[in-house]
Amino acid sequence: MSDNRKLKVFLPLLFALVLALGMFLGHKMPAARNSDSAIFFNNRRSSLQEVMDLLKYKYVDTLDLGEAQEEAIEGLLGHLDPHSIYIPPADVQEVNEDLDGNFEGIGVEFNIIRDTVNILSVIAGGPSDAAGVLTGDKILKVNDTVHVAGKNITSEKIRKLLRGPRSSTVKVTMLRGSKQLDVLIKRGVIPLYSVDASYMAAPGTGYIKISKFAATTYTEFMEAVRKLNKQGMEKLVIDLRQNGGGFLDAATRLADELLEGNKLIVYTQGKSSPRQDFKCTRPGVFEKGALTVLIDEGSASASEVLAGAVQDWDRGEIIGRRSFGKGLVQEPFDLSNGGTLRLTVARYYLPSGRSIQKSYQNGREAYEEDIANRYSHGEFLNRDSIRPIDTAKFETAGGKTVYGGGGIMPDVFVPFDTTRYSNMLTQLYNRNIFGDFIYEYYTAHAGDFKKYKDAVAFNNEFTVDNGLMSAFRTHAGNARVDMSKMTAKDEAEVKLRLKALLARQLWRSEGFYIVTNTNDPVLLRAIEELKKMK
Repeated sequence: MSDNRKLKVFLPLLFALVLALGMFLGHKMPAARNSDSAIFFNNRRSSLQEVMDLLKYKYVDTLDLGEAQEEAIEGLLGHLDPHSIYIPPADVQEVNEDLDGNFEGIGVEFNIIRDTVNILSVIAGGPSDAAGVLTGDKILKVNDTVHVAGKNITSEKIRKLLRGPRSSTVKVTMLRGSKQLDVLIKRGVIPLYSVDASYMAAPGTGYIKISKFAATTYTEFMEAVRKLNKQGMEKLVIDLRQNGGGFLDAATRLADELLEGNKLIVYTQGKSSPRQDFKCTRPGVFEKGALTVLIDEGSASASEVLAGAVQDWDRGEIIGRRSFGKGLVQEPFDLSNGGTLRLTVARYYLPSGRSIQKSYQNGREAYEEDIANRYSHGEFLNRDSIRPIDTAKFETAGGKTVYGGGGIMPDVFVPFDTTRYSNMLTQLYNRNIFGDFIYEYYTAHAGDFKKYKDAVAFNNEFTVDNGLMSAFRTHAGNARVDMSKMTAKDEAEVKLRLKALLARQLWRSEGFYIVTNTNDPVLLRAIEELKKMK
């Protein structure tokens, strides 16, 4: 092996070892224990910095030290828990935007179809809406010089071109039909909503879908509850399926609206992090009505905190499948290179005293394969296939047995519907056949949908007829997807998906969920359980 190859192999390991030494020595310094934003605190240079300087000024060849250092950090974190992660400088802004609940841009959704950037929807009241951009427009150029039509264009490149500081302007050349036009768009703050839907799912029963716990989630939730209260809500379904978590504060504030008194919601504690209790502090907007919370294997972290608090205080029923099992607390540390280290500093403990963090003792690979393993041994289909997740048992306030160490076990189990994913349907989903077709169909028939006043009316009145199905079959055939052997179950699923995506085109995510939830077995079971509650 050549000297250069040897260096390439061992340099990340060397950096990792030196970084570990530097962190250890830095932690022993008094200043290290009193700062939240740095790793090295002594006035003298760390060993890592010494090595970096030697490589920079003395090494025979030119090295990309930044890349090597990032690899060293990743290597070191690989020995920790799976949720301690390094976020490179290029990714920090996007990650923060998702949790901040907004970004600065022009306010459109787009998709790349046949090497062309198509506007799928325009956010009402946003910068593009004010500039006259329409669904169906195609982007040809940005700022006169950047041509965006072609095989090399990617969604990431488009986002970088269109996003920018608020009040700045961007010139976009659009193709509308056969006509080209230049549109000057003044960028603004674009909201990223975390409450995807809120509507009355049954008489007296409200439904709120929360996709993540962001900075704006509590405000969005309160607005949703006020709207549903005006519509006569007496019972509530909170849908946390596929909600991977987010800010703990958002989850605890929301829990405070559901639990009465000064009840403990969750506490955190770690080796170097003293116990911190999060309790209810004020009267809530929904402390008395019947409540169910929907979870599945994609519900994690803050979602499990909320569901676990509801379960431990016997406030409502948890319905669905076992949650992910993430009970670790990450604290962000800004690094000098612009990146961020999210380091696990504590664990979540629910009111019963249980931790819901699943084991990661067998390494990251086994941890990441846990959900697939659950599916393979039948846990998604049968509650009895769920393996024991902890030897320790805990009790809720009412004396019900619950378990820690592997997620939240639902009170009511609803199996995964495997029949919804035939080989044909999987092809249609994976290749975005539905999305491409709906975009083209809607832009050609937009006027036909103006007669529907809202998503509820659309759901009640619109039917996917033979003409629409025939057009979709032709589109799928052109994409080489054979639909000739479609079963009755497949056809029903195709029609539901087409209708839901049309509703999304008109009323965004709320329209989508109003349609798909019509025959969703988990929601239907929740509504039935609510009927039994006082």
